[in-house]
This record gives sequence, structure tokens and C-alpha cells, in this order.
Amino acid sequence: MHHAQPLFRLPAAVPVQPEADEARRLLQDELAKGVYRQAEPSLLERAWTAVLTWLGELLRQIRSVDAGVGTILLAVGAGVVIAVAVLLIKPRLNAVRRPDPTVFPAQSSLSAQAHRDTAEAAARTGKWDEALTERFRAITRAAEERMILDEQAGRTAVEVAHRLQDLFAAQSDELHWLAERFNEVHYGSRPAGQPDYRRAAELDLELQHTQPRRQAGSAHWAAPV
Repeated sequence: MHHAQPLFRLPAAVPVQPEADEARRLLQDELAKGVYRQAEPSLLERAWTAVLTWLGELLRQIRSVDAGVGTILLAVGAGVVIAVAVLLIKPRLNAVRRPDPTVFPAQSSLSAQAHRDTAEAAARTGKWDEALTERFRAITRAAEERMILDEQAGRTAVEVAHRLQDLFAAQSDELHWLAERFNEVHYGSRPAGQPDYRRAAELDLELQHTQPRRQAGSAHWAAPV
């Protein structure tokens, strides 16, 4: 039966019961490696599994030679430090690797009302993620139809919210909230529910009946639909 090989090993010359300074240096050298800063999360997880394996073996050997309490605490502390490093680095890697999703799929041409109809149909069957997504698309398309926003391929939910927040100050917080929920639904980190959809639908309705502030460089108001 073959056993999985750990991601890294201690040098063969390292004593079973290392001196505190030597153990600390080994830990610092290991954490300084590029894999802990740039690796994919799966590699970090494998590194953490390897660390746990190493610590377990080290503690077993320490107990067998009746090591002092200080050495045991140092070994445990090494594990804690690496665990904290993994927890801090992984979300940052995810954030760098995952750009915000665009509001519309490629070559989408549905009207605002078509997106609303799709959202309502999804809501009737309890598909809240789709319902919330389509309602945000309806808000975006309605802004384009009212000439509040220029049509722009590849626009993200955050970009839409920032632009509309400048024109609908009273709805600023709700726009920010909905853009965040749109992204969370697409990342799968937090699914939508009925209260989320109803809140998004109310925002859509409110925006339809709200006059935006005068747009920069424009001599007229955008007409509501």
C-alpha cells in the first residue's frame, strides 16, 4: 500500500529534538517559499495537510525522547502560524483570481421588461438565484433604455451600481447591496432567497418611478419608462 508523499520534508540532518532557534529558522524558511504567496488554494491545502502530517510525526518522535515542554509548544506554534498564513492568503488569492462577472451574457439583447418577465417566472418556481440575477439585469437594461447608461459590453454589476448611485442618491445603498448580492450569487458563495428577490424587485419598481439627477454634460433629464 502506497502512502501519499508530503509536500515537503525536513532535512535529514535536522535532529529529532531541534534547538528553539534552529526550529524557528526552519519554520521561517518554509513560510518564505513562494508557494505560500502565489500558489493556488488547492496547493495551499496540500501544503497544510503536509504540515499536519509533519507535526504529527514530530510530536510522536518528541514524546518518544521525552522532550521538554518548550519544544512541544514550539512545534504546535509552528502549526498555528502556518494555519493563520493559509487562512489569510487563500481569500486574497481568490480575490485576485476572480474578476467580477459581467451583468449580461455575450450578445444579450433582451429588453428590460423581458428580463423582468424571466425574473418573475423564476421566482414562481423558487429559482431565487436566477430571479435576482434577471432583476438586476432588468434594472441595468432599463437604465440603458432611458439613456441613463450607455450600452457597454462587459460592464460589471459594481460598475452599474457606481454609475447609478451618482444619479439615484436615495437608492444608493440598495444599489450597492444588490450589486454585491449579484456577485455573491454568481460566485456561489451565498445563494439568494425570496426576501432578496422581493427587495430587488422593489428597488427596480422604485427606480422606474424615480427621476435621476441631471446627468453631467446633458441639457435634459432622462425620461422615466
